[in-house]
Amino acid sequence: MNKHFSGLVTVFHGYVLPEEGIPAGYAALIDAFHLPAPFPRIKMAIGLKHKIIREGEWHFLTPRHQPNQTLKGHLEFALKYEGVDLCVLKKLFEVVDIHEIEAIVRESMTGSYARRIWFLYEWLMRTPLDIPDAKRGNYVLAVDPLQQITVKGENSKRHRVVNNLPGIPDFCPLITRTESINTFLEMDLKKKALQVASEIPKDVVARAAAFLLLKDSKSSFAIENETPSHDRIVRWGNAIREAGKRPLSKDELIRLQHIVIGNSRFVKIGFRTEGGFIGEHDRDSGIPIVEHVSARSEDIDSLITGLIAYNQRVAHELDPVSAAATVAFGFVNIHPFSDGNGRIHRYLIHHILAEHAYNPPGMIFPVSSTMLQRIDEYASVLRGYSESILPFIRWEPTEDYNVRVLNDTADYYRYFDATPFVEFLYRCVQQTIEHDLPEEAIFLMHYDQFRNRVQNTIEMPDRTVFLLYRFLSQNGGKLPKRAREGEFADVSDDEIELFEHVYDQVFAQ
Repeated sequence: MNKHFSGLVTVFHGYVLPEEGIPAGYAALIDAFHLPAPFPRIKMAIGLKHKIIREGEWHFLTPRHQPNQTLKGHLEFALKYEGVDLCVLKKLFEVVDIHEIEAIVRESMTGSYARRIWFLYEWLMRTPLDIPDAKRGNYVLAVDPLQQITVKGENSKRHRVVNNLPGIPDFCPLITRTESINTFLEMDLKKKALQVASEIPKDVVARAAAFLLLKDSKSSFAIENETPSHDRIVRWGNAIREAGKRPLSKDELIRLQHIVIGNSRFVKIGFRTEGGFIGEHDRDSGIPIVEHVSARSEDIDSLITGLIAYNQRVAHELDPVSAAATVAFGFVNIHPFSDGNGRIHRYLIHHILAEHAYNPPGMIFPVSSTMLQRIDEYASVLRGYSESILPFIRWEPTEDYNVRVLNDTADYYRYFDATPFVEFLYRCVQQTIEHDLPEEAIFLMHYDQFRNRVQNTIEMPDRTVFLLYRFLSQNGGKLPKRAREGEFADVSDDEIELFEHVYDQVFAQ
């Protein structure tokens, strides 16, 4: 198949290049073969200067890196400099004649790139090439672990390739080793969390853990713009406390949906049997205004089966934060339920971190409350993924104001770039460890000082001390007139002045 590859450009599919360049690798393949696949976050091009340039979403190499303007040339360039993009490769293999792939492999049977292409073709397409098993050549890795996060994997004798892909064909998001992710991996946040917890008195850790758990449960509802009853908040908090104790399964996900939804008469419990989307409805016509299209209902079973298998495959191999991000965000991208997806998505983060003993003993990281504080960043990460796949999803509105997807979209939920999700979750976990946990512990220790000094002055129940604290904290350290004349009318002016002084001493720090 002869294809025309782009020459020098300054604008490419709406993307502005920092200078004139020739698109290469995956960008060139998507363009030449009109592939219905998102462009990589970082796009490769060949510049005119003998200087490597990294600017924005472009990475320029020099003229000596120019690949042959052929399918083989750009495929090998992509694997060498960009790593593995399963979605682009799948869409490419669907339109390229199988004999062309066979010719590429036969041309250099012992070559590492030819064998990787051969392995990836058969792994993605589940169709064997008409090529005998490889007899010679050292085993090569399917994915370069210096470029992307991998597992140890197993040997594929037929291709003499080590299959170190973290997932299976039904679900396999990939993570690029960005400078940010490598920095986080080197930080060993798990060790830092244990160290922070060890420096706090045990009774304070237990109280902080209880408060942060309730805060996380409440925040998870707040992210969904819900204000549930205290009972529902506590019930969901109790579910989060048990995270990591039950193996992940389809039945477990449905059990969690029951807890999230409660006894709603208007929500069908279980996996969707119809379309789904996130967005609004036009107020006049009722037509969906779509921000995200959920996976087709007929694809949910294989996608969730793949997600669960992925979780089992990466257990104890991927670092827990990477595993949690890929599983949890993969789940919410699929959106398998008609309601409850967001809270279960955040529960999965707790589940995987707890399963790997990433949290200090007896504690659940308040990931949802951190996400609520970073809500714009959280929304941006989710929106970035949705916007990348929307152009390739054809849908029509249904009579009940839902959406009906008209094309095969499963690959967009199987093979996505999880890098932005991992980076975001790492920032949340870092904030929790370095700020939220120690700040809550410090507050509790200061509050204990305040309570003890107040109760040493006047015999006062704990709940009244807390009310006093609330009034002072909400009024700049001064007891408001309403409280002086109401709840604390029996307290003398001298005592109030003393309490205000104690508050200032303890909390002004």
